[in-house]
Amino acid sequence: MYELKTKENQSDVVAFINRVENPKRQEDAYKLLDIFSETTGLKAMMWGPSMIGFGSYHYKYASGHEGDAMLVGFSPRKAKISLYFSTGDMEREHLLQELGKHTSGKACVYINKLEDINVDVLKTLIKQSIVFLKKAYPEN
Repeated sequence: MYELKTKENQSDVVAFINRVENPKRQEDAYKLLDIFSETTGLKAMMWGPSMIGFGSYHYKYASGHEGDAMLVGFSPRKAKISLYFSTGDMEREHLLQELGKHTSGKACVYINKLEDINVDVLKTLIKQSIVFLKKAYPEN
């Protein structure tokens, strides 16, 4: 049976950010920590070895696959900063058009630096993602 590797754990978020080698990326990570903390009102937790998440929800698909995931989060990767929001929400797609310079995949939004994006739109994306997931998974 498949076991999810990215799980919430008790690793120290600040210690993780302190290990980010690129000084600018580290500075942006601290700013994102503040933005996500203030916007969600939730405590930052490490998910796996390199993702900082806020809140969680339990999902279960029709296939029977189920697990826990962060509501929202980010990771200061070497190449880019990854932002994690819900997928499947059409409002997300609309908001991404207003975000600023980014690329996106199915689940991740990638930015080079915080100055490239509109922080107010980021805050709205964070809030919208949480609203969407709480509606999609109301038992949480």
